[in-house]
Parts: sequence; structure tokens; C-alpha cells
Amino acid sequence: MRRILIFTILVLAISAAVASVESESALKIEPQMEHRYASNIATRFLTNYHYKRTRLDDELSSEIFDVYLDLLDPSRIYFLASDIELFERYRSNLDDSLRHSDLLPAYEIFNVYIDRVQQRVNYARERLKQPFDFTVDEYYQFDREDEPWAANETELDELWRQRVKNDYLRLLLTDKEPEAILETLTERYDNLERRINELNTEDVFQFFMNAFATSIEPHTAYLSARTSENFEISMSLSLEGIGALLGRENEYTLISSVVPGGPADQDGRLKAGDRITAVGQGNDGKMVDVIGWRVDDVVDLIRGPKDTVVRLDVLPEDVSVSTPPTTIEIVRNEVKLEEQAAQSEVIEVPVAGSDGKTMKIGVIDLPVFYLDFNGRAENKPDYRSSTRDVRRLIGELEEQGVAGIVIDLRNNGGGSLLEATTLTGLFIDTGPVVQVRNSSGRISLEEDVDPGMAWSGPLAVLVNRYSASASEIFAAAIQDYGRGVIIGEPTFGKGTVQSLLDLDDYGSSDKPGMGQLKITMAQFFRVNGGSTQNMGVEPDIRFPSFGDPQEYGERSMENALPWTSIDPARYEASGDLSQLVAVADNRYHGRMVRDEEFNWLTSDIESYNEHASEKSVSLLESVGRQRMKDEEQKKAERKAKQGANGPLLGEGGALVAPDPELADFDEEDAVIEDEAEDEEEGPDLLLREAARIVADMVELESNLELLRSQFALLDKQAEETSKIQ
Repeated sequence: MRRILIFTILVLAISAAVASVESESALKIEPQMEHRYASNIATRFLTNYHYKRTRLDDELSSEIFDVYLDLLDPSRIYFLASDIELFERYRSNLDDSLRHSDLLPAYEIFNVYIDRVQQRVNYARERLKQPFDFTVDEYYQFDREDEPWAANETELDELWRQRVKNDYLRLLLTDKEPEAILETLTERYDNLERRINELNTEDVFQFFMNAFATSIEPHTAYLSARTSENFEISMSLSLEGIGALLGRENEYTLISSVVPGGPADQDGRLKAGDRITAVGQGNDGKMVDVIGWRVDDVVDLIRGPKDTVVRLDVLPEDVSVSTPPTTIEIVRNEVKLEEQAAQSEVIEVPVAGSDGKTMKIGVIDLPVFYLDFNGRAENKPDYRSSTRDVRRLIGELEEQGVAGIVIDLRNNGGGSLLEATTLTGLFIDTGPVVQVRNSSGRISLEEDVDPGMAWSGPLAVLVNRYSASASEIFAAAIQDYGRGVIIGEPTFGKGTVQSLLDLDDYGSSDKPGMGQLKITMAQFFRVNGGSTQNMGVEPDIRFPSFGDPQEYGERSMENALPWTSIDPARYEASGDLSQLVAVADNRYHGRMVRDEEFNWLTSDIESYNEHASEKSVSLLESVGRQRMKDEEQKKAERKAKQGANGPLLGEGGALVAPDPELADFDEEDAVIEDEAEDEEEGPDLLLREAARIVADMVELESNLELLRSQFALLDKQAEETSKIQ
């Protein structure tokens, strides 16, 4: 499914909610003069100073046109084919409109959108008054992204009949009473109407300017004055809420990421990729349906005073829209630096054939690359930084006698570039860590100039699809220097640098409030010359994961900058780990075949991947109830067998996903709270296996003869296999 990144930090109000329609009469919403000023300044920056060379021409105009329609009506359930035909006159003219600060085309399209949404709301409310037959074998196509626009209102009515029927069935499967279902859905459609009528000229301008910005590159965005204020609040971490970064996917508010150290992170149940369907206040406040809501309106519901409870109904990332949501209660609080800090633990790995002996492997969990900039600038001796804390933790782990270390960067979305550089310096002697090329082509080096290493022993870096930016810089440097083994999934692939420009600083208007532009200005490159952009960091030892890697991260984004390379920097690798990686990977796969939990994971992945491309869901009640029953039975059997080994994938791992069309799926930790508190849960499956891999590395590095002999055996087996083929 194609995704357009809408960048928000608990906050970013690119509201792709509800659509518009143009009539021949006067516009309901019109552009203001300040929007003409803002569009003029933004256009100059985007076409002259962006890292990606951009020409404002007919080709870009066509892209802006398509992106704008996708932002308004991503599922193609509002506009008619005749509307699109009418709009086509703007396809190759939006570049000229932007040059002349003419915003009327965008507003005309949006006004049509408003009318079409109102028509659909009216139909949905009327259709809800009629009964549905859930014994009819039919399907609702929830993903219409690549479908043609509806030819007429009759065709749209049929789409919406199935849509309303599906809405009703999802609630029916949660055993809601008919009266409660009617109340919930009526409120949902009423809210859709209300939000459409509340949209103003500022909203339309932000829609259109973001269509322009993301047509160039997905991390470029326009932030209205309201959005800019919210952005600054969230960046200062002074906002009291749940600590989550919100975005949008179709009609759902999406958890883009969970802020390390925040209430949601500490609770552990809310994951990146989850979709919020309803929000309730307190322990028993009414759940407000938020499907189709603007992101900033959802943010306003989630925010609240410290120590108060907010309840969220969520759909996990890798389950179907047919799945009944899980309710998560989170106590609002502030995000504290201490709670984002690196933490350590020791995993004792059994040593094969040693009569119960174990090997201690240290784990350092780093949620974000943090730095107290003010404390550093003031030369405070005790200022906090991820590098300082990790150095201290390494010392503590050494005192406990660990033989190897795992740096856990799963879900670490980045942070300070300086910290990525200095942290790398703890594991290499000296040398370049990352190359940075700006929009003029100038290349600079970020280097470790501090001789010596805090840890020179066996090292692994555990990553997943949400490890991004500074995490990728660190992992890539460790890999390029041959200093450690990268384990997990291919990383996110964000290798670009953004700057925030306040448009008021460049305008002549006396009235502030033109908003800000987040614009990509530079790109990261590895010391070997390759880029982390788009491709991310490919792990040396790859763990299984759900779906196609091309369908997540930077690779899945429209207009993302491609992978490219420059000349390598001058650096000296620590050694060649290819033989060590090959033998350790072979041992890991051998364990995976024998491990029942890995077999469960593999089974779930195969089931998910088999149905991942499906775009419709059955409207048979019997099908939904049977799948709920099957899933509950599978979960109960696994829980009984699993014992106290710890979760399958834990907070940092890939999500454990069933068949995406399953009608019920509660996350593993959605258990009775008293039981959850009593259990002393161990490290998750993937972290345990990463520790085992490091234990293998310790053994092999201490016995080079064993390493060579096992590698020679693998080499011989590969040669024989190639001869047979």
C-alpha cells in the first residue's frame, strides 16, 4: 500500500481527513492575502535551496496534483470521476499558480471536496437506519488506493453501503448491542460532518503546501502557525501527554513512534504503527470515535493534565481493519530525560556442554541519542549525554564480568549527530564516523578524535525497521570498521538532514503567523562511501520480520531520495568479520529451527505475508467469529507453553502479527493486570537470541582454529550445493 509520510510529533496537523467539492457558486473557503505571501516565500526556498534539485515545471505540477488528491481522498470514496475530469485542467498549471501565488485552484478543489463529503455523510446516516444481512457472502474493499474513481453516485452509494455495513460488523464482533452500535456510528458520521464544516482557510493552505512539499521529498513539510507552536512544545518535551508522535494513514491516526521515556513507552503496550480508533477521558469517560479526524484534533483529546488517565482504542499495525480494537489506559505525564537514558542488563547464556555453566552478555538499551546541549555549552562537569552514560554502563558491565555486549537500538529514531559520532568513538580508536554532503555538494566529516576504546571486546548492534537517522549512522560505522556485527531487520533508511525555517523571518508582512518550512538541506554518507538513505543498514545476521522490507521505512515513501554513493573516507577497519558472521549466522539458523518460539514467529510471519496484499474483508459475521475463536485458541496454547521465558518480541521487536484479516487479536501484554504485575518477565526472544549470537562470537574469537574449521565446513557445503545446482 502506498503511503505518504505526514510528519507529526504528537502534533503535526496535516489533516488528511475529509474532502471537498466545488460548485459553480462562490467558494465557501477562500485564500487570504497572508497565504499568498507565505506561498511565495516557501516556493522560493523549495525551488532554490532544497537538497534535491527541484524545477517547478509541468512534471512537478502533475505530481503536486496527484499528491493533493491523495491527501484529500486517499481511499477514493468521496470524489467522482467527473470531479477528477473537471480538475484535470489544473494538472499542468499548478506550477504557474505557485509562481504567481495563485491559490484559487487548490481552494476550488477543496470546496468540491467539502460538498462530496457532506453527501457521503448524509448517505451513511440514512443507510444506518436500514438493517444489514450478515449472512450474505460479500466483501468490503477497504483499500481502494489504486482503484478508479467512482463513475457515478450509484457506484459510490454501493461502496458506502459496504463501508457502513463493515463499520457495523466490526462493532458487532465486539459484542456491542445494536443500540450502542447505532449511537457510535451516528456519532462517527456526525463528527465527520462537524470536522468538515470546521475546516478553515488555514487548513486548506496547509493541505496544499504539504502536497507541494512532499511532492519534492517526504521529510519536507509546511507547518502552519498552529502546527509550528505544537511542534515547538513537543520538541521542548514540556507537554504533558502520553509521549507519542502522531501521523496519519488514510482515515486513521497513526502512532509514528513512541517517545522514549514517556508514559506510553513506560506502559509498553502502544507501538509504532498502531492506529487509534477512539479516545476516552479518565477510567470511565465516554470513548470518542476518532476515525477520520484531523491529527491535531486527536492530539487535543490525548493531551491533558499530569497524572490523569486517557484511554485509547487501538488497532495494532499488522492486523486487519476488521480486528476489534484493544483498549489501552495510559496515565499522562511529562517526558523526563532520566527515563530516556541508556540502561543496562545482563543476560546469562547457557554454555553448551558445560554442565550448567553460563556466559554473561551485557545489554545496553539506548532509546535515543540524547545530549544536554545547555549543560555542555556551560561546561557543567555532570551534563548528561548518551555517550557519557554508555561509557559508565560499560564500566559497570565489565565489573560484572560480561564477555560481550549488545547495543540495542531497536525503535531508536535518532537524535544528536554529535552523540552518534562520540558514541561510535567508544568502540573504535580514532577516525571518521560519517560524511555529510550539503545542498551545494560540499562534503564534511564528523570524526572521533579521542584515542582508545571503552570496549574492545565482542560487540553486536541490534536494530529493527524503526532504527533511524543517528542509529543508522552508528550501526553503519560499526559495520564499516568491522568492529561489530549488526543483527535484526533492515533499518528505516533516513539519511537526510532537515532545517526549520520561520517564514516570518523572510517576509515583509507586519502580521506574524506565516508558519514554518521544514526543508531537507543535507545527506549522510557512510565512511565506506555508501549512504544510509533509502536502503538503510542491512544487518549481517537477519532476523525474520513481517512483510516486504520495501513496504516500510524510507523505501516505501513517495519521492524519497534514492540511494547513492560518494568516495569513501580514509579510515582503517579493525578487521574482517566475514568468517565470524558466516559461522555465527549458521549457528543462529540451527537454533531457530529447533526453537519452538521461533517456529511460532515464523508461522505468524508466513500467515501474515500470505494475506498481506489483500485489500478486502469478509462481511460474513460467521467468518469473523470463527477467526476470533481460532486466534484466541492459538494465543492460549502458546501462553501455556511459553512459561516465564519472556515475550516473543517485546517492546523493541517487530510486531507479532497474525493473519491480517483475523477478526480478533489482543496483544500479548493485554492480560489481566494483576497477573502481568506478578510475572517477572525476561528479555524478549530477539534480544535473547542476539545475546546467544554474541556468546557464539566470544567462543569463536577465543578459538580461531574452531572458527576456521567451521567456516571451512560451511564453505565446502556451499561448494557442493552449487555443484548440484
